[in-house]
Amino acid sequence: MNTNAQLPLILEAVLFSAGRPLTEQQLLQVFADEEKPSLSSLRQAIQQLQTMYSDRGVNLVEIASGYQFQSKLDFAPWIKKLWEEKPAKYSRALLETLSLVAYRQPITRGEIEEIRGVSISSSIFKTLLEDRGWIRVVGHRDIPGRPALYATTKGFLDYFGLNSLDQLPALPEILALADPALANEQLQLTELIAEEELEVIE
Repeated sequence: MNTNAQLPLILEAVLFSAGRPLTEQQLLQVFADEEKPSLSSLRQAIQQLQTMYSDRGVNLVEIASGYQFQSKLDFAPWIKKLWEEKPAKYSRALLETLSLVAYRQPITRGEIEEIRGVSISSSIFKTLLEDRGWIRVVGHRDIPGRPALYATTKGFLDYFGLNSLDQLPALPEILALADPALANEQLQLTELIAEEELEVIE
């Protein structure tokens, strides 16, 4: 087999079979030394695949953990009928907390509570830290009490289909969250969450 000629098809088969994102290095590892393509050839083949799938029901995308095929959001209404389990429901308080961490990281719990104007329940942090793994402790603020600093994780980026934080949508002044006149407006981050079929509950 001419590996270079078949490279896009080999990568297509590997990525579909993996069931998880694969980095460039992980893709190179599937080749024997004598047939291993160069990094530039690999990237060119990936670009060919992305072009091939640009007008199909699935796309080849790069997220924080590597490359993976994923269905287009346009077809979510049909795809979700395959699953009996209802989408997870998250409270507005949890989503606001997550958005503040995403856009203001690193940030302390006290700073989040100051912006929101209310205290945050421990269950919210348990969900974000342990259950979902979307945030983590990255250090401590150098002030009395040394409160923990929180930031988002690679799992957060992967779940929302992002390669980096640079891909987060623009967010208006986050202090507007405390304005009651804006209580019925969606947070910018909920646009991402809506795409993942998460339902905001008041």
